[in-house]
Amino acid sequence: MDITIRLENDQDYFKVEELTREAFWNLYIPGCDEHYLCHILRDHNDFIRELDYVAEIDGNIVGSIMYTKSMLIGDDQENVEIVSFGPLCVHPDYQRMGIGTALIEKTKKIVQGRNIPGIIIYGDPHNYCKHGFKNGIDYNVSNMDGEFPLGLLVLETLPGFFGNRNWKIKQSDAYNFDNSKVVEFDKKFKKKEKKVKYSQELFKMQVRAYLKKFS
Repeated sequence: MDITIRLENDQDYFKVEELTREAFWNLYIPGCDEHYLCHILRDHNDFIRELDYVAEIDGNIVGSIMYTKSMLIGDDQENVEIVSFGPLCVHPDYQRMGIGTALIEKTKKIVQGRNIPGIIIYGDPHNYCKHGFKNGIDYNVSNMDGEFPLGLLVLETLPGFFGNRNWKIKQSDAYNFDNSKVVEFDKKFKKKEKKVKYSQELFKMQVRAYLKKFS
């Protein structure tokens, strides 16, 4: 199986949105909103076009990764620009074939080449720890409230950067979109049934889970 990793172009937009919808449908909520996020990200100031990649097999797009700028704020108020990705998705028929790994590895090398010190995301640790991500608590990186959510994950791309300092992560406001617009946007796609699944309960537990430092 030959996987082609290349930059997204404007002819891919709807295909990527369809793919993202298929990958996330009923996973975290009945239905999904990640395809709408793809749609609005491309016009946002924080969107990084040079890290917007797709994976193809036999000419069909089966995976996608999109990045935005984020900001680390040090305890001395120093601001350091880093990056975040999401959505990252692979079509359900092609999962566990190394496609997501290929997308992460391709873009991670670009991030390292630009001397960006880290990639920070919110995601399921089961999916990302195998790629070298650790919880923010291991790098003294918290959310803006000083907390360490289970899903706050850090990949250090410049070894030793984080050191012993305390940091807070401020992600792009692109992720704070108006959910009421998703319903209308979803009408552009083939109708799919919204269902309640056990994965949604797991997600609700994860987003309410926080790590605590040992004294």
